[in-house]
Amino acid sequence: MPILPDTKDWTWVLDESCDECGYDAASVDVASLPELVRRYAEGWRRLLGSGADDLRSRPDDHTWSPLEYGCHVRDVFVLFDRRLQLMLDQDAPTFANWDQDVTAVEQRYGEQDPALVAAELVEAAATIAARFAGVQGTQWQRTGVRSDGARFTVDSFGRYFLHDVVHHLSDVGAA
Repeated sequence: MPILPDTKDWTWVLDESCDECGYDAASVDVASLPELVRRYAEGWRRLLGSGADDLRSRPDDHTWSPLEYGCHVRDVFVLFDRRLQLMLDQDAPTFANWDQDVTAVEQRYGEQDPALVAAELVEAAATIAARFAGVQGTQWQRTGVRSDGARFTVDSFGRYFLHDVVHHLSDVGAA
């Protein structure tokens, strides 16, 4: 079944709350990012570890299954951790483009083992949570640039990143 590529520029969530999932980036205290990442990862672990029969089922031809969303969120944790590390180590790095739809096909998201995905997701969440926990003082203002030119500070990057995790829990009805 074809998935339509997501071509939206979701950076608007830094300026206004998301009507679809209720996430409000402006209300997120970046000091709470590590705790929030772990909490939402636990929600994903519960969902993927539930053994539910419909984890591989897509609600329609253009929407990922809960398992596919879980794989995506796991990969978001890994990718954003790499990008965060770049922002902390380099001056204003530019991030390589990432096509989430190509990744989903190449990695065969829908065929992965939900229990393994859950474990990998929790591990990747712990890694980025620890990295955010280590950010101090002026490091929150270090910058990075997405391949399309969108500019982030570590602060805005963290609040932007968390939306993805929260939004997809809402997508699968587990928020």
